[in-house]
Amino acid sequence: MKSQEIAVYREIQRNTQMAMKAIDTISDKVYDDKLALHISRQSVKYSELHNEASKQLIAAKAEPYRATHLEDFMLKAGIHYNTMLNTSTGHIAELMIKGSNNGILEMSKILKHNQEAGEKPVALAKQLIDFEEKSIGLLKDYL
Repeated sequence: MKSQEIAVYREIQRNTQMAMKAIDTISDKVYDDKLALHISRQSVKYSELHNEASKQLIAAKAEPYRATHLEDFMLKAGIHYNTMLNTSTGHIAELMIKGSNNGILEMSKILKHNQEAGEKPVALAKQLIDFEEKSIGLLKDYL
């Protein structure tokens, strides 16, 4: 497996892992049942994409992405800070949209810098981007 393919798979892992941790952190603050169901479904899809990227890296005997404790702390602290005074459905949806937009941006940058990555990792990355875009569209209904 080429280094560019590994970079794309690792970014997919990083992106989906952060999304799952964010959803896990924010889910206790969601009081709208429809939104809670939506973000729960999102987490399942992120898990599927994460597992596929992991499977490819393991098959290639490449080192997977591992988040640092500082990254985890910063993510959780940011969510707690941003929901300290406002846990409204609209605010939660806005935070989720911002996270998805950031995920799209980061995946797009990785694809731009790794144009020789190959068909399989690029297809998985584009699947993640498409999923994020659809999720943003659905989350806009909660604003």
